[in-house]
Amino acid sequence: MTALEAAGLWSGLLILLMVALSVRVMMGRWKHRVSLGDGGSEPMTVLSRSFGNAAEYVPIGLAALILMALLGVSSGWVHAVGGGLLVGRGLHPFGLAMKAPNWARAAGMLLTWIPLIFAAGLIVGAAFA
Repeated sequence: MTALEAAGLWSGLLILLMVALSVRVMMGRWKHRVSLGDGGSEPMTVLSRSFGNAAEYVPIGLAALILMALLGVSSGWVHAVGGGLLVGRGLHPFGLAMKAPNWARAAGMLLTWIPLIFAAGLIVGAAFA
């Protein structure tokens, strides 16, 4: 698998995760009868922030994956960054659903930040190669 194909794989999976999180918000809106915002409903706040947090991090992750591939970073590194980001973004909503700070939320953020920081280093390094 080429680096660009690997970037496509992880980008597609991250997009599917975004759609799944969006569907969860839509279903919550029906269940809690909330048309806009969170309607003062704590479950809706959690659902909305689960999607919102992914919407804040996934686009930059997609850009990083594509840039890595276009700059000639090996497919192995693209897989590492894409896989870490997908796991991190997948764990984070479970952590948000728990009231107290917890391992899933922390692991979700770490598995988001570490791949993004690593990708940034690879991109900058490839730019100077």
